[in-house]
Order: sequence, then C-alpha cells, then structure tokens
Amino acid sequence: AEDSSEERHSEGIDIAIALDVSGSMLARDLKPDRLEAAKRVAMDFIDGRPNDRIGLVVYEGDAFTQCPLTTDHNVLKTLFSEARSGFIANGTAVGMGLATAVNRLRHSEAKSKVVILLTDGVNNTGAVQPLDAAMLADRMGIRVYTIGLGTRGKALSPVGRYPDGSLHFDYVEVDLDEKTLQAISAATGGRSFRATDERKLKEIYNEIDRLEKTRFK
Repeated sequence: AEDSSEERHSEGIDIAIALDVSGSMLARDLKPDRLEAAKRVAMDFIDGRPNDRIGLVVYEGDAFTQCPLTTDHNVLKTLFSEARSGFIANGTAVGMGLATAVNRLRHSEAKSKVVILLTDGVNNTGAVQPLDAAMLADRMGIRVYTIGLGTRGKALSPVGRYPDGSLHFDYVEVDLDEKTLQAISAATGGRSFRATDERKLKEIYNEIDRLEKTRFK
C-alpha cells in the first residue's frame, strides 16, 4: 500500500500560508507579539489538517518561500517557528507575498487550492500589486482567505532601534488596508477576516477549516 498516501492526498487540499513578517508584526497588541501569536495559531491549524500539503511564504519588503508545499508537517512547523522579522528588506510587500504563494500552487493537482494571506499593514513596496496577484490566483482557481491582524486604534509597536540594537516601542495607529484585503478575497471566491486578538484569530482559522471541509463534501 505504498500509494495510499498519494491516493489520500489526491482528495486533500493544498494550502499556502503567506505570513507578513514586517517589523510591525512585533507589535505587542497580541501576546507576546503579533508574529508569535500568528505562528502559534497557524501551527494549531496545521495540526488539525494532517493530510493536506501546506507551505509557508514569508514577506516583508520582499517575499520568499520558507517551506514548499509538504505533508511533512514536522519540517513545516520547524521552519514556521524559525520565521523572523528583519531578515529581508523593510516594508510590506503584500502583493509579492500573495504572488509567491500563488506561484507555489501553480502546479498543484489538488481539487482545492487555497492561500491564507495574513498581514497587519498596507502594501507599500514590491513589484506586484495585490489585486494583480489576486487576478492571477483567480485564473488558477486558487481561493484566497485574507486575515487583517491588529487591534482597532493604537498598538504598542516598534518605531525604531536604540543604539544597542534593541527595539524602541511606542503607541502607533494600526494602519491596515482592509479594503484591499476584501477586494483580494472577493476576486478569488475566498473570504476576508479581521483578527483583533488571538481568540479571534483562532476562530478565523477554525472558520477557514470549516469552509474548506464543507466545500469538500
């Protein structure tokens, strides 16, 4: 029965998670910060879908594949936990993050192809506009669920560095482009969500899980 895992996979879902790791993801309105909370909740989601191929794209000023689509979720979770802010250029290239995730699913044979795009900001850099990446996703039959992360109002966020390299925090308006996120999910038949805290983020992942399971039936 060597091929049973292959067979099982043919009815699975391919999911690429595109995770914003820009500096603002170190804001402390989620505990200990947005990035760690986002990673924690995503890992629970991964545990709940053992048969799906899941991959991880991270983006700041540019985007790269942290982990290609895989059913080896131990490797995936290790690479997930290693995702850090400040490795790539400054800025938030939401369009590049989405385009890179879409690219990972380009050759997918799965019946269902999904991107979960998480950001706490506004696309302000990168060669690809978010809506162009969404159009591309739609042409390839990929649904994009978008999650905007952050409290409403102000959040304790990194605003610079002290001479010793440690981060300097201050209260900053949460600047999230919800309109674009809604347009991305609308263009691809996905849904758009707003997570103001970790509990809400968990609910959103559960909802995505539920939506994909019902679609399958």
